[in-house]
Formats: sequence, C-alpha cells, structure tokens
Amino acid sequence: MAAPGAAEQRWLRAARDFVRRALAGPDGQEAEALEAVLRCLRSAGGGALPLGCSFISISDLQHQQRIPCCSHLSWSTKEFKEWSNQGQGALPMQHTLPRTYLILVGCLTDGRQDNKERLVDGCLYVKDNTGIIPCELLHFELDWLDSLFVFPSWSYIPQTDQSAAGYLEILVDPMPVNALKEVLHSIPVTCPVPAEPLLTSRIPRKKRSKLTVAGELTRLGPLLCVHHKTFFFLFLKCFASAVCVPVLVRKPSQLLWHRVFQLGHRYTITGLSMSSLKKSGQTVFITSASSCLLPYCAEQVREQPLDSASQGESTQSSSLEAAEQLSCSLQLEAEEERPRPTKESKIISYVGFVTKVLNVQAGLFLLDNQVCLCLAYQPLLNSAQGLRPGACVQLIDVHLLQKPLASFPFTVLGACLNSMVVLKSFSRLSTPYEPLASSGNLCLQLLFRFNLGMPLYLWLVSLLETFEQRFSCFFGRRRLLSSMHQNPGAAEKFLVPLLQAMVPDREEARDIYNEILSEIHQCPLQKYLPLNPPCQAPSLSAVCRVAEQKSWEGFSPSQLLSPLEAQHMGTQELNRRLAWSYCTLSAESFQPQLILLGVLRVSSRSGFLQLQDKSSTLCCAISRKDGSPFAQTALIGSLVRVENYQLVVERFLKTDFPSWEHLENLEHVREKKTSVYVQFYLEDVQVLHAAGGQIQKGLRSGNSSSLRNKKDGSTTSELETPEAKMLKLEDPKADTGRENCQGGESGPRTTSCVSQLFLVTQKEGLMSRNYQLPTEGDKEAHELQRCFQATVLWLGRPQLWSHPRETGNLSELEDTGCDGEEGVTQQEALLLFLGRSLRWFPFLHVDGLYRFTVPCCSDLEVFYKLCSPPVPATFLSRPSCPPSCLLVQDSWHLEHETWISCLPEHQLTALSVLTGMDQRTASIPEVLSSSFTGSLVSFCGEIMERTLCASPKNEKPPGHPKQTETLLSRDHSVKLSVSAAPGSPVVMDIYITATYLQHLRGLLPGAKILFQNLERKISRFCNVYCTYIASSCVSILSLPASHLPSNPAGEASSPSLVFLSSLRPQLQNVAQARILCHLSCVLTVRLQWICSLCSCIFKEGRCTRHNPPCPSQTGVRQASARVLVEDGTGEAVVLCRNEHVAAVLGLSLLEWEAVQNCVQSRGSVCIQHGEAPGAGCLEEAEDLVAHYLRSLCRSPLICRPILLDFSLDRKPSKILQPAPLQLRNFRSGEVEFVSRVGPRPSLLCLKVEEVGQDALGYLNSQRMSRTSSSC
Repeated sequence: MAAPGAAEQRWLRAARDFVRRALAGPDGQEAEALEAVLRCLRSAGGGALPLGCSFISISDLQHQQRIPCCSHLSWSTKEFKEWSNQGQGALPMQHTLPRTYLILVGCLTDGRQDNKERLVDGCLYVKDNTGIIPCELLHFELDWLDSLFVFPSWSYIPQTDQSAAGYLEILVDPMPVNALKEVLHSIPVTCPVPAEPLLTSRIPRKKRSKLTVAGELTRLGPLLCVHHKTFFFLFLKCFASAVCVPVLVRKPSQLLWHRVFQLGHRYTITGLSMSSLKKSGQTVFITSASSCLLPYCAEQVREQPLDSASQGESTQSSSLEAAEQLSCSLQLEAEEERPRPTKESKIISYVGFVTKVLNVQAGLFLLDNQVCLCLAYQPLLNSAQGLRPGACVQLIDVHLLQKPLASFPFTVLGACLNSMVVLKSFSRLSTPYEPLASSGNLCLQLLFRFNLGMPLYLWLVSLLETFEQRFSCFFGRRRLLSSMHQNPGAAEKFLVPLLQAMVPDREEARDIYNEILSEIHQCPLQKYLPLNPPCQAPSLSAVCRVAEQKSWEGFSPSQLLSPLEAQHMGTQELNRRLAWSYCTLSAESFQPQLILLGVLRVSSRSGFLQLQDKSSTLCCAISRKDGSPFAQTALIGSLVRVENYQLVVERFLKTDFPSWEHLENLEHVREKKTSVYVQFYLEDVQVLHAAGGQIQKGLRSGNSSSLRNKKDGSTTSELETPEAKMLKLEDPKADTGRENCQGGESGPRTTSCVSQLFLVTQKEGLMSRNYQLPTEGDKEAHELQRCFQATVLWLGRPQLWSHPRETGNLSELEDTGCDGEEGVTQQEALLLFLGRSLRWFPFLHVDGLYRFTVPCCSDLEVFYKLCSPPVPATFLSRPSCPPSCLLVQDSWHLEHETWISCLPEHQLTALSVLTGMDQRTASIPEVLSSSFTGSLVSFCGEIMERTLCASPKNEKPPGHPKQTETLLSRDHSVKLSVSAAPGSPVVMDIYITATYLQHLRGLLPGAKILFQNLERKISRFCNVYCTYIASSCVSILSLPASHLPSNPAGEASSPSLVFLSSLRPQLQNVAQARILCHLSCVLTVRLQWICSLCSCIFKEGRCTRHNPPCPSQTGVRQASARVLVEDGTGEAVVLCRNEHVAAVLGLSLLEWEAVQNCVQSRGSVCIQHGEAPGAGCLEEAEDLVAHYLRSLCRSPLICRPILLDFSLDRKPSKILQPAPLQLRNFRSGEVEFVSRVGPRPSLLCLKVEEVGQDALGYLNSQRMSRTSSSC
C-alpha cells in the first residue's frame, strides 16, 4: 500500500497535467495557475486537498459522462444523503442523482469571445481550454464574468439524445480562483430629471441627452429573440409613487443583466436614451453601449420623484384593481355578443415543483401533479435548462385557466410576456434533459402563425403528440415534423387545414410590444373560450376498439330480425340468421368527429390493403368514384388522411336461442367476435407524406446493405434508414429468402433494371391452395398457402433500363403490330403470386396494363428463365407456344400504366390484334336468359340483400379440413341478391361459401360489385343462379350510400304494377312486382305447430318424435295457404305463408291468434278446397278448427279484389313443364267464353292489401290507360 505522501504526489502530478491541458494561458504561467487552484481547493476543504477527487475537463465531461451525476467537494456522506432525501419528497419513485468525485474548474462566460457566429442569447457557459458547456446558476453577479472558478457543488445533466452534450447546474456559488475585479458599486447622480414625462415629450433627438435612472424593479420581461436580435424589457418604479418607466436592453454585452435582476431590488442604470419603437410607435428608454447597471445607493443619490404631481396617478399602469375592473366590463360586452360564454383568466402567483415534463417542445410542464404550466406564450427559460422533474419554480403574474379544453385533465397556468418564471432550486433527481428545439418547432410556429388561444393550442399539442407517437417509427420524427415554406411536412399538412377551419379570421401576427408595454394588459391568455375538440385522430387500435364498442352498444339480437318472420323460424334458421350481421359507422358517428390516419400498406399474409400505425393495422377497401378499380401502386408506404369513409364492423355470433321468444335473453349468446375494416374512395384521400419510388428506395437500401440475411434465414437491420423502414411497410414479416433476381445472372449489384409490359386477361381470387415451389421439401407437400394467379399477355419484349426512373412509357405498344413478326409479343403466361408478392393482389385487375420491373438485373431473359418449366429461347418465336407458368418474385415491383379503354386509337388497334380475348362482362338479364350458354360468367350489379343460409347438403365445402381461419361455420353460405340497377326488378342470386368469405371484404347491401368468373347454374326448378368458385374474383366498383334503409332489399320504391299475362315471356327475370287481382278461391290451408329443433309436429307442449326422442320443449307456429287469383288476363296460384295467410283469409290479429292457439292442441290442421284430393295436402279428420276454416274458405267474402305484391316462387310444389296453350271455358253471367290459356304460374306472396272502391277505380283506370297506350 502506497504511503500518503506518494498518493498526494500522484494527485499533484495529475493536477499539474490538468492545469497544463485545460487552464494554461498563452503566457504559460502554469505554476501560478496551479497554485491558485490548489489554494482555492484547500479553502473549500478546510485546509486539506481533496485527494479522493479527480480533475475533469469540459471535453471529458461531455464525452465520457452519459448519465446525470452530481459532485460535492466539501460534503460528507451524511450531508449528501440528507440532501438526496429532501429531493425525493415530490417524486418518491424517482432516483436521486448519483454522486461522483470530480473537480470542475473553468471560467464563466457568455460565449461571445469563443464563437463570434454564435447568437448571444443571455446564456452562461463554463469553459476551459478543451471545450465549453452551458450552465445554469440560481445566483449570478456581473463581476463573475470571465473569471476562473472552482465549482464545489454542481450537477451534470446530459441530453436524452446521447449524441448531444448536456449542461451544468451550479448548485452553490462558485469559488473564485483569483481575486475578483473591484467594480464601482455606485456613482453620484447630481440631479435625476423627471423621467416619465420625457417619454411623452417632443424634445428633438439632437437636444436629448443620456440619462441616469434609478428605481425599484417591478417587472422583468423575458428574453426575446426577434429577427436574430435578442433583447428584454424591464420596468423601474418610482420610489415615491407607482409610476413605472420601461427600459429596453438589447446590447449583447448587457443581456446577462437579466440574470442579475431581482424583483423588489433597487437599481441605477446609466447612459439611457429615448427611442421610439418602429412597429408600435411607443417611446421607451433604451440602453447604450456605455450603460452600466449599478445597485442603488441612497447615500450618493439625491432622490427626486420621476413623476409630477399632476400626471402621476393618471398614467398609472400597474394598478391591478383598475385593470380588473376594465377587463370585467370588456368580458360583459363580449358575453352579450357571443352565444357561448367567454371566460376571463385570473392573474395569480404560484410556487411549485415540476413533477413531470408533459411536452418540452410545446412548453408544457406539470407542477405538483395537479397544475399544468404552459410556457409557450413566452420564450422558455434558457431553453428549458433546469426545468426538470424535481425543480422548484416561482411563477409571478401568470394566468389561471380553468378547464380550457374538455379533454385536457389539468388546470392550466399560462405565462404571457408580462409573467415571470423564476427557477428557485434545481432538481436533485436523476432525470434527463430534453432541450427545446430552437428551429423547426412546429407547435410554436403554428401557435404564432394562427395566434392561437390556450384551448386551441392544447388541442393542437394533443393532435401533434398522437401523430408523432403513431408515425415517427416509420418516417422519423424530423421528417414528420419538418416545416418548410415550400415543402411542409406531414404533420403540418394535417394540422393547418384544421386550424384554418377553426380560426379563419385570426391569422394575424401577435403584437408582442403592445402586450408588454400597453397600460391595459392585453394578451392571448386574458380571455378564452372553453373548447370541445372538434375532431380527433386516435390510434388505429383505439379506432377498432371504439368501433367494436359502438357496434355492441344497445345491440339486441331481436334487432336483426323482423318479429313477424322470427316467430315462424326454427332453431337452426333462427340462430343462422343471427350468426352474421354488420353495422357501418361514418366520421360523424363519433364524438368528436374521427379522422383516419395511417400508412397505406398491403399485408403479404392476407393480401388485404391496410392502414397501419405503431399500434395496429386496419384493413381497408379503396374504390374510385368513376367506377374504375383502384390500382395506384405508388401509394404503398404513403401516409394518408381520410375524413369521408365507412367503418364497417362485421359481427359474428354463436347462439343457441330455442325460439324467437328468448331473443331478449342474452345468456344464449355463447360467443361474440368482430371484424373491423374501412372502405373509402381514392378521391377522398389526402396524401400527407408520399412514399416516393419504392424501387428506388429498395435499390438504395440494397446498395447500403441496410438489410442482410442471417444464417438462420431471419432478417436483421444493419442501418435503420428510412428506406429500410419503408421496406418493412410492405410486410414486416416478409421472407427475404428469394430476395435476389433469382436466375437473372445480373452479376454485381447495379442500378439497371429489366421491365416487361403485360395485359391482364384473367384474374382468380385469393384463397389457400396446395401449390408447391420446386425448392420446397416433401414435408410441406400438404400445407396450404394463400396465393392467387392471373393470366397475362406479354406485350413487346423485355426492356433494359439504366435506372428505374426511366421506365414509364408504352414503347412496347408502338413496336407491336400485325406485320407478321409476332414473337414473344403474343406469349401468354400464368403468373403465380405467393409470399410477399401477394401485396399486388388489390392492384391487379382485368383489362389493365401493368409493368413488372426486376431491380438490379440486366438479363433480358429473366422472365423466361424463371418459368416452370423454363421456356427455351428456340420456342419463344413459335406462335403455338403454350402458356408458361411464372412464379412472381418477391423483389419484383409492379406498376400500373393504364387501362385498355384509355389507350389511343392506334395503340388500341394494335393491341386488339394481339389479344383476341373472348372474355367480356355480360349483363344480369343476359345471364338469366335461357339462351345464354356460358358456364363462367362475369357481370356487375348492386347488392340488394345479403342473407346467410345453409350450404347444400350434397356440396362439400371447399378448402382444407384443418382450416379454421373463417369466423363463420364452414357449412354456411351467403346469398347475395344482386340487381342490375337500383330499382330494377331483375335480380340474380349468388351463393358464396364461408370458406371464400374470409378473403372478401365490402360485400354489403348497396355496394356495386364486379363479379368475375362465377359459375352459372340452373336448378331443378329451372332457376338460374351463380356460385363463387376457386377461379372467381370480385372487385368493389362503388361503395354503399352513407345512409341505407334498414332493409335495403327494395323498400325504397314500390313494385311496378303488371299483368299476369306479361309474366310468361319474362318468367325467369321478374323478382318482385304488383298485381291488382281478384281472389277467386282458396285452394289449401295448412296450420301447424312444429318442433323448433327437428321440425316434427309439436303437440300438447312436446315434440312428437320418438325415435330418437327429441329434447326440444319449444314449438313454432307455421301456416301456409295456396290461393287462386286472376286479373282478367290470366290466372296464377299464389303461395302465402304465416301472417299473409291471415291477410288472405281476412282475419284480424286477435282472430288469427285464437285460431293458431286452437291448433296447438292438435299440432296440425290441413284442409283443401277447390282442388281435387291429393293436389294440395292430406286433409285430416274434421274438428271445430277445420270446420271453421272450411266455412271461411267457402264464404263469398273471401272472393274480393286485392292488391298483391309477389315474387316468383323459385321452388314450386310442381315443376312446370313447357306445355302448349289449352282451351278453357269461362262464364260471365249467362255468357260463356272459350279461350286459350297457358299453365298457371306459381307466385310467392310478399304483401296483401285490401282495396277500397275509390282505390279500385283509380287502379283500374291506370291499368286501362296503360293497356290502351300499349295497343
């Protein structure tokens, strides 16, 4: 162990080296400097040197110290613990500053001599020969400037950004190494003149002399920087009255006076002159280069009042009572003019501890966990140095605003330019420091540009905070918040339109001089109007959560079904109809209005378009208002804003309701799930930040090796550049195993690329298929992969480009002709999209011209070498070459060029020679026609109704048995009733199984959809319908209207009035119509109670099935009747069900209820009337109910005119075969007629209305006029 003397010698050598490196002057007097420093250290340590501490230079402190620390030379361990415990009172969960044993020696300076280009802003610095660092002191004297000090107690606070240096907090007064220079504390003032009247006098400038003014400091303004000039105002009050005079200090050497001034102290300022401010025209005293700041000394100054007796009280500007009275009167006037009450803030003083930094860039700090301090309306105190959690601040003349923003939880203390913020003590906690951005601060820029009040400013800050949290991980904070006049950033594009809508008439500059110098206080914080946020932009996870909550609010299963329909449904049908429903929400459905923000991307796992932020993703469907499909691939990775949208919440229920009577009992709801997505038009999208060229970004990231594969195949980020982050937008879990050109022997990495133009002739839907890549093993031979395929026609030959930016013209079409040289220009190919290439699914559409670009490749045969099997070059020129299968690579980029319909005539002619396509879009009437022969059909139409039904028992659901992705049961199907146009009676039924539904979005009533490659089928009842198969695909052409009726199946307009004779030629097409007819007779009536579970007869409260026994205890009433009607042109058999039976029989609700209750004991009653036995139903034994029904059917009151709404009975009891017209006899009174008639059509009753005499006459006249006009 070394002797103490040896340790001291080592310490002294280290001290000498430190002095030589950090403190030695140009004259090289190292010994004198070392002796002075040691003498000062002995004085601080009670005569002993601090051998346990080591010297540290400014440079070493900035580069080596990464965490906050403190140093106390003369403190014992006990004293340090007491000091630390006192600092944890306000924030007990925070750690105190760790103690280091370092000796800091340096000069205090204002930075003028070190960097002439630096703007002198009144800040203090500690410097030595190695560097300079900002510092904060609670007490400062002017004679300390440019003197060498030892700092016995200090804290070093680094920035949150480790690449930038921090600052020093000087906890106690520094100890001068050398004796300080003597400064003259006072000068004799012979006769101070009355200063205040001089400010309003008109003395010529040449005759004005410099003045010396003495007074008490009553107000000290903040340091202001305007046009790169820093200045501040102070106000001196006369000793004998309340008159104040303003003094402007703007000389760089005098800005440190701001740190010396203390309220209530008396000062003398020499060398003052009078000057008039250009903007406001007000006259103030201004310091000159020779001005001095001196303490006031009464013994050397003969006092004289600054005001005259006649003017003193009339110009009083500091009278708080007068200001309050005036502001109260102004408030009353404003309240009379404005419909909403305007509040007036109170001016108070406050002392508290900073407990949290809410937003330093916005100037928001939390005091004592209950009050928010806003320093945005005055420059932050020395760029917020010292304002860390745990620091104590004193606020003088700040504005108290109660609940300025409904969503802001704290009362606000706002500091204007008349307020003072004094740092009373530094924090003792180990909290980092985030500096205020001096330039590019979007919060403050918008605050001053729009002259915002406190409520709007707090709302602006909340929007900006959410915006930054959601999207800075994608684009970087600097790029999002950048603010340039010619190129505003994404945040500015988002916020400025909102502020312009809120304050259209307040874009006026803030008059800071009038705010400081006006006798009557005027500032933006004086009055405020409490604000309810007009809109919100929450995270996508919050959007989905709120949308799900709204979809279930007040939800009842009974809302999904009509009571008249539900009471006749069995258990299976009832629960199936409840299994799938939806609700749509718009921006106005939320309070406040909700704006959607997100990065547009495509999921490579699902193939869906998505909006993404940091919290979550939201699937979306985009359409165009002109009806063309969405194909803008350039929008991938762009930050977009949408205000007009439809937020769709698909609700999935698993229930076991026994019957409709139990629908209010939610205990039968076993499971609830939702699926949320949004749909909107491209024209309603505002791009806040464009992604740029994705190919170019990929090339730049590739050249910089931003993404590199590990041995295990995973991807690691070497350089987190914005380009690398942009690649992640396409799919964060993308497989980069096939990242290269893969077969294109392009050699070293280059910016050249190969492109190929092609036309899409057919596209199949997205689904899970059992495709295998040649490189995959047998273990995954039965694994399903989500994929899709498209048939394309190569146009022209591959093109080589030196840079991707050069692509974009359609020169291939110019070279394509019919001169016999066809070659590869007619080559068809089957493109297979797997993995990351699924991202092109939403953009690829039939009849679109696209271009594939292979980056970093120069091989023109890359598209043919990758075919499976590869196409030899010798076969490429043969016209009979079969279509090749090409696996689209992950690194290829797709660009949409144009549509066939948009091509010029000469290019369209050349293209039609090449394609020879026979695929076209038919109309729904054409598909329904009996002369139509195609099996795969494409057509577009509007969805009128969406119904969940059971899949046919003889059809096996497609897909793998282990698939569990769908939210619906695999034995369910959806039936879409699609109309050719709104109000058209022609309807096509389309059936889609639940397995395919998981890949589809936007199939809602009111949406116009393009269906492609559906399978056309004809049922055994000769009904034409379509089914969605593996090769089918759908595209949304237009979205549903914002406000749809509750049942969008045709209630908007009444059906057209037709004749029965007109139904024959259009039997297959009519979906719903109306006839004025005469009810000739009732053919059959059947009333029964059936089991809700097995549909057997339900009798006397239990099911009659015995083998096996049925456990059901619930019965369902059902009724049916077949009636014969005629309208003078023909006859028809109408099938009526349930409540329509009562309408046909002319029974009231009470009578109908009594009849059905009587049937309950028997289980079933069936009668037939007007037909031969066996033609309708099996008639049962006679009883009172049957006798009553038979008598009712025979009553002449039944035969009456009615107005009947009907649809074609798609499944009649008899399948009508084509038959020739037959002769039938008709009698009218005593006259008998013979006419040829066809078979009676079968109709399904939808509605029955009684017809009065007046209505009957009107309808008959309408029918006669229509008949005569058609003749």
